[in-house]
Amino acid sequence: MRLNTLKRHMRESMKSLGRNGWMTFASISAVTVTLLLVGVFLVVMFNMNHFAEKIENDVEIRVHIDVAANEQDKQALRAQIEAIPKVKEIRYSSKEQELKNLIKSFGEEGSSFRLFEQDNPLSDVYVVKTEKPTDTIKVAKQIEKLQFVHKVNYGQGQVEKLFSTLKVARNVGIVLIIGLLFTAMFLISNTIKITIFARRREIEIMRLVGATNGFIRWPFFLEGLWLGIIGAIFPIVSILVVYYNIYKFLEPKITVPFIELLPLNPFMWQISLILLIFGACIGVWGSMMSVRRFLKV
Repeated sequence: MRLNTLKRHMRESMKSLGRNGWMTFASISAVTVTLLLVGVFLVVMFNMNHFAEKIENDVEIRVHIDVAANEQDKQALRAQIEAIPKVKEIRYSSKEQELKNLIKSFGEEGSSFRLFEQDNPLSDVYVVKTEKPTDTIKVAKQIEKLQFVHKVNYGQGQVEKLFSTLKVARNVGIVLIIGLLFTAMFLISNTIKITIFARRREIEIMRLVGATNGFIRWPFFLEGLWLGIIGAIFPIVSILVVYYNIYKFLEPKITVPFIELLPLNPFMWQISLILLIFGACIGVWGSMMSVRRFLKV
């Protein structure tokens, strides 16, 4: 396509937005409302997934070493654990360090545990992390069978429920997002179809005087693109402003380790790009589907 022809199509698409004021307003409003809902839901779901990942990554296996094991036995046990598939990281924690951690975790009440510093009843521990949090249970059961392992803790009973709950939450979130996206596509594309339908005679006249299908399509293609992009601007700005204020307000007040909002950068850029692309694609798709119907005359 020649540059002059493209410029002509761009001018025509811009003029059409002004000539069909109310229909343009209706299309942009449909894009704005639906993309606002999609954007809010995406922000919530991405943050929930972030929380879930933080919780999962906090899951670890604590391997209590038998008190009868000497240094050579401990090294042999470490080598056996490292040889287990899907073990990502292993860290040694002496019983002295375990007692310090216990005292620290209880705060002021932990001072009573200092009585055990001379006769420490705790065990040396290997802290094991798996490649995937969901591998924890399988790896823990393999470690339990090894020699010089006194006990294995990984939150038995609770970890299984945690993974099951997170899996259900993720699946529900994915289904809701897909459903909302299809609803948005249906609403936006049908509103744009109504806009194109109101101008069906314009298309028929152009077709009858010899205009090619491509020549007719391009202005509507660009018009759908502008409708989608313009309709995405308000949701993007609204979500940016609201999320920025929520982040600045809540971030200093959150003290729970695994509850952490996604940082503004690059998260807000990602959401903005998703909404912009989605709005543009739906606008173009709605226009093309509608114009194709009237090109059959």
